[in-house]
Amino acid sequence: MATLALLRRTFALRLLGWARIPLLASVRPAIEALDAERCVVRVPLRRWTRNHLGSMYFGAMAIGADCAGGLLAVERIRSRKAGLTLVFKSFEARFLKRPEADVRFICEDGALIGELVEKVLATGERQTAPVRVRAAVEAPSGLETVAEFTLELSLKKTGKAVL
Repeated sequence: MATLALLRRTFALRLLGWARIPLLASVRPAIEALDAERCVVRVPLRRWTRNHLGSMYFGAMAIGADCAGGLLAVERIRSRKAGLTLVFKSFEARFLKRPEADVRFICEDGALIGELVEKVLATGERQTAPVRVRAAVEAPSGLETVAEFTLELSLKKTGKAVL
């Protein structure tokens, strides 16, 4: 996705935060990549996202994981012009290392989400599937994983486009 399109998406995400989800706005997420298969959201390490030890607060990390998985689902739903609502039914986190820099939240489950969307459209019934998100920080050797998340995505047909 082109840089200008990513800036527009980031602006729209932050506007959603200011209008409806102030906690989302407080972490200032930025979309670095978004297509049908993959989403990367960066959450900067700053005063509002840092804990008392100087690393990223786990609440800010939960917001980043929510954004990465949720935006990828929204992208798949929009591409089908489907009237579906989404929620996360459960959330599981595994913290591996203290993130002491900006964190990138990477979700590469676009194909799985696409199958879930098609299943909901075919059956008309609520469907759920686990979506994986990896949190990583820049390291000398590349991106280093600091946490892994599994969010249970739940989609339901509403009959009208809501996204």
